[in-house]
Amino acid sequence: MTWLKRKNSPKNSRDVAKEEQRRCSFFAWSLLRILPLLLLIFAVGGCEKAAEQDNAPKLLLGFSQIGSESAWRIGNTRDIEDQAAKFDVSLMLENANQKQENQIAAIRRFIAYKVDVIAFSPIVEDGWDNVLLEAKNAGIPVILVDRDISTQKEGLTSCVIGADFYKEGVMAGEYLIRKADSLSMNRVNIVEITGTENSTPMLQRQAGFMDAIAGDERMTVLKSIDGDFLKSRGAECMRALLEEYGDGIDVVFSHNDEMTLGALPEIEEAGYLPGEDMIIISIDGGQKAIDVLKEGRINCVVECTPKLGRELMETAYRLKAGLSVSTVIHPEEQVFSDEQDTSEIPPRGY
Repeated sequence: MTWLKRKNSPKNSRDVAKEEQRRCSFFAWSLLRILPLLLLIFAVGGCEKAAEQDNAPKLLLGFSQIGSESAWRIGNTRDIEDQAAKFDVSLMLENANQKQENQIAAIRRFIAYKVDVIAFSPIVEDGWDNVLLEAKNAGIPVILVDRDISTQKEGLTSCVIGADFYKEGVMAGEYLIRKADSLSMNRVNIVEITGTENSTPMLQRQAGFMDAIAGDERMTVLKSIDGDFLKSRGAECMRALLEEYGDGIDVVFSHNDEMTLGALPEIEEAGYLPGEDMIIISIDGGQKAIDVLKEGRINCVVECTPKLGRELMETAYRLKAGLSVSTVIHPEEQVFSDEQDTSEIPPRGY
């Protein structure tokens, strides 16, 4: 019994103190061993998060392009891609291949992806209210690029970045009046190959041109025909116009370079010299059209620059920051014609 009592008896205070000291020493030693490892883990994790933040794009932009139907459109897409890279913008770009339903579907995908800003070049003016209302309800601002839309509802878009199409038409008409004066023409019979029906550039270029020549009694528009901004359609339209009017055509006013370039071979095949037998007026200012202008086969090219990327990126950043923007942003544009030394026109870049 004595042994059992001794065996089960509690430790004295000295033994307890030594035991506590050993435990504390072991805990301190363990902490010192693992502390550097913990610090390293936290440091690496923090660096990874910082790196993720540094590498993350500052702005996510969804952009729906009409298509790649012309040098102008290809140049516009290239400029937007280049400027997105310069401005550290992550660009979701979709090609609609000339179909409005593809653009509407793309905009809905942008909304689902929760982009910061949506931009698109509308193929026509009507039919956008429902999808743009969805973007508005999602709190995503929308920028129109190159073309405008027609809507009864307010606040669906923030701004339009693009050419002053009406002014382009006016500049084309003003050139024609000067050319007719220089040639002492008593009558001027005009055929017009327009862009896509009901598109903003088609409507406004036509309106500007008609307003510019309205006060000149010499001017008569024989016919306006839809060329859909396509080279192949420009050729078809010109062929039909020549069959109908032949020698009666004094002027061909084409709404873009692609249609103009399609029309020229048809004029030549019919036995006429474009630039001499017929005054040729085009709009866009791409390199191919400028080259033909220098050859004398086109008389006037009104510039419509595709380089809208910088304005788009700057505007998108302002909208993301909640700042106000101008509702309409126009680039500066000019006229190239046989009134000047065309050899001095610099490379166009598109």
